[in-house]
Formats: sequence, structure tokens, C-alpha cells
Amino acid sequence: MARSFATFFATIPRRWALLFTHVGLAALSNWVAFLLRFDEDIPAGQWDLFAAMLPLLLVIRAITFYPFRLHDGLWRYTSLWDVRDLALSVGVSTLLFAGTVRFGMGLWSYPSSVFVIDALVLLCLLTGLRLVPRLVREMRLREPGLKRVLIIGAGDAGAMIVREMRNNPSYGYSPIGFVDDNPKKIGHRIHGVTVLGSRDNLTRIVAEQNPNVVLVAIPSAAPAETRAVVKALESFNLPIQTLPTLRDLLQCRVEVSQIRNLSIEDLLDRVPVDLATEPLRRLIYGERILITGAGGSIGSELCRQVARLSPAALVVLDRYEHGLFAVANELSTAGQTCIVPVIGDVTDVAQMNRLFAEHRPTLVFHAAAHKHVPLMEGNPCEAVLNNVGGTRIVAEAAHRHEVDRFILISTDKAVNPVSVMGASKGVAELFIQDLSRSSRTIFTTVRFGNVLGSNGSVIPLFLNQIKVGGPVTITDSGMRRYFMLIGEAVQLVLHAACLARGGDLFVLEMGEQIRVVDMARNLIRLSGLVPDKDIALTYLGCRPGEKLVEELIARHETVEPTTVPKILCVRADPARDLSQVPGLVTRLEGAACEGNVSKMLTLLGKLLPTYRSTALPIAQETVREFDGLVPTDSLSSPSDIVTVAGPASVGRRRRK
Repeated sequence: MARSFATFFATIPRRWALLFTHVGLAALSNWVAFLLRFDEDIPAGQWDLFAAMLPLLLVIRAITFYPFRLHDGLWRYTSLWDVRDLALSVGVSTLLFAGTVRFGMGLWSYPSSVFVIDALVLLCLLTGLRLVPRLVREMRLREPGLKRVLIIGAGDAGAMIVREMRNNPSYGYSPIGFVDDNPKKIGHRIHGVTVLGSRDNLTRIVAEQNPNVVLVAIPSAAPAETRAVVKALESFNLPIQTLPTLRDLLQCRVEVSQIRNLSIEDLLDRVPVDLATEPLRRLIYGERILITGAGGSIGSELCRQVARLSPAALVVLDRYEHGLFAVANELSTAGQTCIVPVIGDVTDVAQMNRLFAEHRPTLVFHAAAHKHVPLMEGNPCEAVLNNVGGTRIVAEAAHRHEVDRFILISTDKAVNPVSVMGASKGVAELFIQDLSRSSRTIFTTVRFGNVLGSNGSVIPLFLNQIKVGGPVTITDSGMRRYFMLIGEAVQLVLHAACLARGGDLFVLEMGEQIRVVDMARNLIRLSGLVPDKDIALTYLGCRPGEKLVEELIARHETVEPTTVPKILCVRADPARDLSQVPGLVTRLEGAACEGNVSKMLTLLGKLLPTYRSTALPIAQETVREFDGLVPTDSLSSPSDIVTVAGPASVGRRRRK
């Protein structure tokens, strides 16, 4: 209470000063009104009338100013709302004064025009008084040392950000111009800043204006538009900044503090923002969930999103101790649900049976897989043992223990594969489709392309190369890939799981394919450097198992839309006979266990007629080099493991 009184009394001097200032301006405006009315030659009778009525006018003005709280505003933030209050207070007090003089006192000799002139002059004086601090502050924007900002987008967001820059010069920005494609805006000024031209003239405008920063102030801009801006500015060593997108803005107001550097995520097509979460909650809430490969990029994000939907228990499985510890510790700290971390191998039949028997999961997301294409080309047997054998073992355990749903995470590299990794995932898709025909469990596959920033992906590699000064290494200038953000890909996976009816294969729409060389150039640009000048680009040629262009749909497949945007349902060739798949998979795993690469690749070709192997010569050369250098009895690396049982026991292996 004492503090409140102290605060109140501390504000009295300022309020009294503002009141006296307003009253003084009211007296000045009334005098000016009489001067203007009588051309600076006021008759004696009117002087007497002016002097007699002035005290009444000032009392009415003072009484009227208070309800409109003219004494409380901070003048440095004067806006149209303040001008509105000024106009209302002046108008009301003028009407009260005129009514009192005319009808209360009967003084019809008081000039009617003085009422109007007085009100207009007073409104101008009060408004000008408030604008002076803003004008003084905004003049500081011309001080040296401020960043000259060229703003792309002269819409509401651009206008608000310019106003914020002028209100807060301490942020260090000075707007020098707008760029906008609306021809009606070109040449006009917004908050004193000129619209200099359209984006077609961006290169010329940047060269002429020499800004320090380019700000993309179009929250609704499509990624293709942002990529076009980055492309146009490629030859300039300029940082590019942006504002949050519409999906990220929680309020309508845009502030300078929200400005951030443009990131590679801004250049990608995004998932629709209106996907309902209620179907996901109905799928996950109160269920026991198993996620394999939980320490990986996709698996860990699955864990995060699933945990937020309140399952009864979340069993997270991975054989990589560090990744599993990180995600389990993160989720446990959040305290959202019961987390059960399990270190294990999906190729271990006995362990998988124990895990399913003990934890009784009702929903399984199978994300565990070997995914590095060149590495799997040199180790094709391991790719088959993990991606095919591991999927089979976990899927059969799910079938045996009557799990409600099993979701296989697949890849676009499984379509018309040229790599062992892609072929192994394609076989896993076939096995899941075949098993779904005879199981009460709903088996479903979700296929998508590259996710941005995943472990071992090209983006972290490029960023590290840029950090050390280059060169940035690219396999082929024509290589194109689909890219999607990890969180959004996982969101769509969960929605696909809701749509599953058994034997489904869903594909995530990933927008247009992006050239990898363009991605590299954009990353260099977003680092504030110039490609081929500050950072060199080197072309290495395609690596074994790589395609120039990936595909999401095979030639024999057709797609249908679903009720969820960005998710398509794939219909395989109905004439395809899956009855031979289990037998061929058994033989395939047997060949992989034996290390018989030639037989294994032949069987991959029988299962996937579109598969064209490049791994056989590499694998055979690797074996020849290895056999010539190291004796058989001195094997010591993890890949030097041989099988002691048939394919039904993939993973139960020992060293020789």
C-alpha cells in the first residue's frame, strides 16, 4: 500500500505539468482563433468577450481532458489512437462550451466561427506537441552506424516492422526502402519509406541502395518465393533476415525483436497448419507404444511427439547407447509419460520376443534401419540383415503378440532402387504387405524422402564444410532430392497411422524436388558468403547406389488422396503375387547370413524386378582386398561376425 501511494505521488508533478500545458495550449488556441476570425484586429467588445469567457473555456477543457486520460500517454509512442482521443476530447469540450455560451448564458454575440477555429487550432497544437518527441527520436535513425535495411514486402508486416524500427532506434536498424510486386505501391511511401520497385528489379535496387541487410517481411510467402529472393541475391555478400511465418506468429503484431536470420527451413515446403490433433490423441492416449530406432533422427522425434499425446507407457528401443540415453533423458526430464528405455537389437529374435511379452505394446513404430547408402553398398549383407531381417523379426513378434498396429517407416529409395539400402527397404515393404493379409494386426508402411538435418544427412555435412572454409563437395550438379522438416514428417507419419486399415502404403507429399547444388548454394548464402567466391563448390560424381533423381511412386503403383492433406495412399499392382515373398525373404536372409553377396543380390532382384545392383562389384572387391590383407582367424571388427543359425535367428551371431 505504501509503495502504491509513493508511486501515485511520484506521478503528480508530471501530471500537473501536462495539465497546465494542455490548459495553456487551450488558452493560446482560443486567442489565435479570435485573431484569425477578426484578421488580427480584434474589436474592443470582442476582447472583453474573449477575456470573460476564457476561464469558463479552460475549466471545461480541463474537466473534459481528464476522462480521455490525455495526461497518461507516452508521447514517444503516439499513434492514431492517441489522435482519436485528442479529437474526441477537443470536440466534446467545444460542444459543451458552445452549448453553455449559447443556451446557458444566452451570449449570441460570441462568434460561431471561433468555436470551429479554436477546436481545429487546439487539435493541431496538441497533436504537434505529441509528435515532436517521435520526430526527434526518428531523426536519430539517420545517425551513422545503423544497419541500412531493405525490406521485401510492403504489406502490413513490412509497415509494422518499419514503425517498430522508427520507434526503437536502439535496435540499430534504419529502413531505406521497400520492394513489392504490387505496381500500385511502387513509388509511394509508407511511414516515410519509399517502395523502390518490384522483385524483378531487386538486383538493381540492391546495387543502387547498398543495404547492409535484406529483410524478407512476407509472413505468408511460399518457400518458392523465398528461394527466388535468395537466388537473386546470390552475387551479393549480404545477410538475409526474415520474420516468423504466419504459422509461427501467435499475435498480429510484428516486432523488431522477431527478426531472425533466414534458415534453410524457410526454403522448404511446409506441412499444412490445420491438421487436427484429436485423431492423434485418440490413437495414442492411454496406449503402450514401442518405437524402435528411438535414438535416431526420426525415432527421437517420434518419441517426442508421441510422449506429448499421453500414452500409458513409451518403450524406446535402440542399440546405440548414446542416442537412446539422450532421448530417454530428455523425455524423462519433461515428465510427460512413463519412459522405458531398452538397449537392444531388432535382429535378436529372443530379445524381441521377451520385449513384446514383457511390455505388451499395442502400437509399434518401426524406425530402426541402416540408412547410409554408400556405406550399405560396401556392406550389403548387413543392410539386408538389419533392414529386412530386423523388420521381419519385429513384425512377426507384433503379429504373434497381437499388437493393434505396426507402422513401418520406409524411404523413397525403396522405389525403383539402385542401392542395397533402398532394395532392402523395398523388400521390407513387400514383407509387411504380405504379412498383413494373414494377421489381425494392422500393418502399414509410410514412405517419404529426406528429412532436413537428420543424422548423417547432407545439410550438416555442408554446414561443417562451410564452417571450415570449404570446399563444399557435391556429387552431381543434376542431383535432386525431396526434403522435409523432421517434425512435420513425423506429424504426417502419426496421421498416416490413424488412417491405417491394414496393408496400406502411404506416401508423404514432399513438395517439389530441390537440386542439391541449389541447397548448397543457399546454405552458403545464408551464412553470409558468396558461392564460388568465398566458398568453392567441388563435384565428385555420383557415388555407388545413388540416383540423380529420387522417386516416391513406382511405375506400377497408383496413388489416391486421403482425408489428410499431404498424405497419399499408394495402390500397388493388384496382379502382383506376394505368395512367394516369405520364401524368398528366408532365402535372402540366409544368403546374407552366409555372406554370399552374389546370391543375395540375385534374390533381391527376384523380389524387386526394378532393382539394378551396383553393389556386387564393390562388395566383391572389398572381400578380395580384405582376404588378401587379414587372416581369417584375426577378425576383430563388429562387421566380422558370422552366423551360427539360420535366418530365423538373425542377430544371434558370434565371432569366429
